[in-house]
Amino acid sequence: MKLPYLPVDLDFSEQIKKTISGNKPITVHYFEKKNEVETVKGLARKIAARNNGEFIVFENGEKIRLDRIIVFDGKPGPAYDEYDSYALACLDCMGGMD
Repeated sequence: MKLPYLPVDLDFSEQIKKTISGNKPITVHYFEKKNEVETVKGLARKIAARNNGEFIVFENGEKIRLDRIIVFDGKPGPAYDEYDSYALACLDCMGGMD
């Protein structure tokens, strides 16, 4: 299932551009296509716009959609709230306790 791209706050995009210009390795945690959490570490080179959204492009060619980022270089990303709900899903039930 292909999720529609959700526009990302301009401040977040600018923060990414500033970090990329520093030319230092970064760590990004994100939701991949199957909604599993993945991590990439390395040098980010640019933000590329495509018809299905904006992506961070890493030196190794890996691309990450901005709206699927959970944590970017230690800072919460646009998908952080989604991850928080995903991570705490078991706390929504009583687990057999009345």
